Amino acid sequence: MEIKNARIESTSLGTEDHGIMTYTLYLDYGGSCQGFGGFALDDPPLKGKKDRIGVAYGIESVMRILRVVGVEKWEDLPGRYIRVKSKEGGGWNSEISSIGNILEDEWFDPKELAEELGIK
Repeated sequence: MEIKNARIESTSLGTEDHGIMTYTLYLDYGGSCQGFGGFALDDPPLKGKKDRIGVAYGIESVMRILRVVGVEKWEDLPGRYIRVKSKEGGGWNSEISSIGNILEDEWFDPKELAEELGIK
């Protein structure tokens, strides 16, 4: 794993063009930028319904991001610094596996959370 520092430039939290609830943190490494997120925070609609359904994975993801970054509101994320773990050897835009607190050894890994919750 490679660990780099990054500044959260901006964020998005909402539905993408297919109606899936998701988030993105837009990260600046000081000369290059990358997005982290894109995970579905909801489930498809129940049979016969049209609206997607909020799930524990979604709210838990948001809560863990806030906790790791050290803020209480989503709106406070831009401007904060974090650490980023990415796959080694992939260059500046390799896949981000987790984000961490800039000072503490506290991390958020979306795939680990899915495993904790029994999501495949």
